[in-house]
Formats: sequence, structure tokens, C-alpha cells
Amino acid sequence: MRTVALLIGIGLAACVAAQRPSPAPAQSRSILVKGGMVHVGDGRTFADGAVGFRNGLIDFVGYEYAVKSVYDTVIDAKGMRIYPGFILPDATLGLVEIDAVRATVDQQETGRMEPEVRTLSAYNADSRIIPTVRSNGVLLAQITPRGNVISGTSGIVQLDAWNNDDAVVHADDGIHLNWPVAFARTGWWAERGTTEKEGNAKREKALADIRAFFLRAKAYAALPAPEKIDLRLEAMRGLFMGEKSLYVHADGAREIQEAVLFVREMDVRHMVIVGGQDAWRVADLLRDKKVDVILQRIHSLPQREDEDVDLPYRMPALLKERGVRFCLGYSGDMERMGARNLGFLAGTASTYGLSVEDALRSITLDAAAILGIDDRYGSLEPGKSATLFISTGDALDMRTNMVTEAFIDGRHISMDNRQKALWRQYERRYGR
Repeated sequence: MRTVALLIGIGLAACVAAQRPSPAPAQSRSILVKGGMVHVGDGRTFADGAVGFRNGLIDFVGYEYAVKSVYDTVIDAKGMRIYPGFILPDATLGLVEIDAVRATVDQQETGRMEPEVRTLSAYNADSRIIPTVRSNGVLLAQITPRGNVISGTSGIVQLDAWNNDDAVVHADDGIHLNWPVAFARTGWWAERGTTEKEGNAKREKALADIRAFFLRAKAYAALPAPEKIDLRLEAMRGLFMGEKSLYVHADGAREIQEAVLFVREMDVRHMVIVGGQDAWRVADLLRDKKVDVILQRIHSLPQREDEDVDLPYRMPALLKERGVRFCLGYSGDMERMGARNLGFLAGTASTYGLSVEDALRSITLDAAAILGIDDRYGSLEPGKSATLFISTGDALDMRTNMVTEAFIDGRHISMDNRQKALWRQYERRYGR
């Protein structure tokens, strides 16, 4: 019996250790964070500033001496920094837990044209990875499907929720289209292969299929009350009504140009290029057509052997100079666990041509604007959601960043995670 009880105890301890922190309850007491450097997210800063919020909404941003209202709780952030929550676009958080375990992989559906597939239906708010990402200030994410030609519909979530319904910030924000590549590249990051032109017949057929599908969808959207409901075409309707964005995943200059011209021809209201490794080459077109860009992870090598090795680091500054609005993504290998480093991508961009506040804006206000949630998130302004965090150092610098407190919609969320729990466990066992 003692052995059975011991085994049960060990099992319960393991289950407790495996659990993620419980989501925080709704804000019930007003809070003032004062004395720190406030980074608004729109380029402004307040030294010795303050941010006040109640009922989940910000009601004061400015210098500490200007605070007139009384708050239930006051947090002294002297010597610290206060930031709006970072926003992660083009992510698969909550769709994959362990890449090698097929039962935990739910980022791609079968088929070729699947706009009706919704990532929010598969999103797992219980993922152990999510608290580790929050620990570096990433508090919102766009959950995006992968694969196929039209891979599905993304949704935007906040990263502290009991389930996928509670997590929703903006359901079904856009459709994701993977544009056929003009040139296939082989090799891997440590050893580049060759670049070969894709077969004309195969590519032309893929482009023709996309055109035919969009023409059907456009005709369907023009019918106020179709006789027969088509779920795939219904999912596309919002593109032509201005209710959804079209996210086109394309890297090469030729593919980007083709996609921009095609989307304008189809009368899609809002388009975003995702990836955009060659976006700087066609920046004038993107600016003139008001096309936004979600840049692929800039901690990468350039596409071509003859390009400067630091080109990806300079790409945000190149787009900024040409007037193209952009934000930073983290898609690629090990993207879910690595997404906690989003702020450090902005730090690199600030070293290679962007100002610090413009770099911050690329993962806060501009990210929110591109995803269509800037009326509520992305900056610290009265009337917006109290989604913010406090760091003892520069949140864009991996050497000094240390997030101590974070709030989502005014809720004081836990900063604990599985990695910190393991650190404490083995520190007790072996010491420092």
C-alpha cells in the first residue's frame, strides 16, 4: 500500500509540475504603474512616466507628476521600462506541441484550396510553449495555417486563456494564399544549393487554378443570397467586402509583383505580403499599392550567395526608407519555441538602421495595424486595452531584458512557465 501511495504521489506531483499557470481573472482593482520609462509604441516615450488602467482599459498615459486619479494598486517601476505587449504575426503557436508526435500536429489540412479551414478551431490554449513565449513580453499572436495553395483562415488570440473561445481577439482575420514560386532553391541554411526555374507548365496551371477559384469566389460574393451555400466560397466573401485581409506568402520579387497585380485585379480590399525576402527590391510597388509586409525572421541568411550577409538585418530599415509599412515575424524552423525572441529581432533591426522606437513599433503598433487590431492593441493610449508588461531592462536587448510583470486586458497574468519550474527544481537539487 505504501508503494502504491508513493507512486500515486509521484504521479500527482508530475501532473502538477506539467500544468501551465492558470489564466488570470478579470481586473477588479484599478492599477497604476509609475516611475518607469514608458514606451508608448507609436514613437513617443515618457521618462518617469506612468500608465493607469481600470476595468481592462487604459485611462492614463503620461508623466508621473500629472497623475490626478486615485488607484487601488500602485506598482513602483522606478528604473524599469513599460511596454505595450508584443504582437507575433504568422505563428503556429497552439497548433503544434511536439513536431515528432503526429497527434500534436494540427497546422495543415488536406486539399489544395481550403479557405474555410479555421485555425482557431484547432488552437490549443493549454500549450506548454505559450507561457514561455509570454515570459519575454509576447502577449498576442496571429495563429496561421500552413501548407496547400489556400491554406485556410487565421485568427488572432491573446496568450492567457482557458480555451480557444476565451482567447479570441479577432476571429477569422484573413485568408492565407501561398503564391507559386518561380524559382526553386535547394540546399539548407549551412550549405546553399542551386536555384532552378520552376517548370512553366506546372506553374502556369497552378496560377490558372488560383485565378479560376478567385473568379468563382468574386462572383459568389456578388450574390447577396446564394441559392446554395458553398462553405469555401463563403469563407472568401470577406476578402471582397473589406472584412478580411488576404495574406499572400511570397518571397521572390517576381512572385510579389505577380501577386500584387493579381490581387488588385480581383478587387481584394486589403493585401499583406508574408515572408517578403525580396520586398525591398519592389518597395516602390508595395508603397504605391499600399501593401503591407510581414517580414520573415530576419535572423536568417540572405537568399542568394552574392547578397550581403547582413541584408536580412537591414531589410526593416530598407522598407522604412521606402515608405512601406511592415512588422516582424518569426516563422521558420523551431518557430514556436523560438517566438519568445521576437523582441530581439527588433533589437537587431535597431542596430542595422532603424531607430529603437521604430523597431519597437514593428512588433507593437504597426503589427496591430497590419492585423487590423490597432483600435484596441499595439500602443499605450487611453481607451485601448491594458495589454502591457514591465521589464527591468531593454526588452529589445537579450542581455538586459527581464520581464517582471505583465497584463492582458488589465488581467495580471503569471510569469511562470515550465522552464522556470524546471530551473527551480534542479536548483534545489544541485544548487547554483
